[in-house]
Amino acid sequence: MKAYLAGPDVFLPHAVANAAAKIAICAKYGIQGLAPLNEEIGALAALPDEEAWRVIYGKDIAMMQECDIIIANLTPFRSTSADAGTLIEVGWFLGQSKPVFGYSNSAEPFATRSHFYLSAIADPIPGLAVEGFGLPDNLMIAGAVAYGGGLALTLPADGVSRAFDALDVFETCTEAAAAKLLGGKGR
Repeated sequence: MKAYLAGPDVFLPHAVANAAAKIAICAKYGIQGLAPLNEEIGALAALPDEEAWRVIYGKDIAMMQECDIIIANLTPFRSTSADAGTLIEVGWFLGQSKPVFGYSNSAEPFATRSHFYLSAIADPIPGLAVEGFGLPDNLMIAGAVAYGGGLALTLPADGVSRAFDALDVFETCTEAAAAKLLGGKGR
């Protein structure tokens, strides 16, 4: 079973090491992890932007087509919610009827993060509603994971937020995906 390891982890300064650690965790549970890194960054930098982004997009789509499932890092990134590109990838897997698994290193509910954000912006909209439901992110994200893979979004079990690049919640999610799809094989 191949898993597309989605997330904005590709922007980390230690993206290659982070991907290698995730791939090793996947292997421990009988899953082949594929990380959408752009190892040929030098060649990409030589291309015009208009061509470079298309090459990256095409490569990522080809990798997703090769995979059976997605394990997505849905930790809030650059905002109160998950990374937009990662959400597109989750939607792609849903559209292909391929299982979706996701995790977040944030233990803080979406509504709490959103209220904090709204109180910090210069021109807030009076009376603007923020969905609650006690969910870790927007209800469509939580729903995509729950209905797409049959498991809830994996969160820190102890209720304590982790660093964006922490791997323990990823491992818990990977283990749960393996148990659901492979009958707990691996390890």
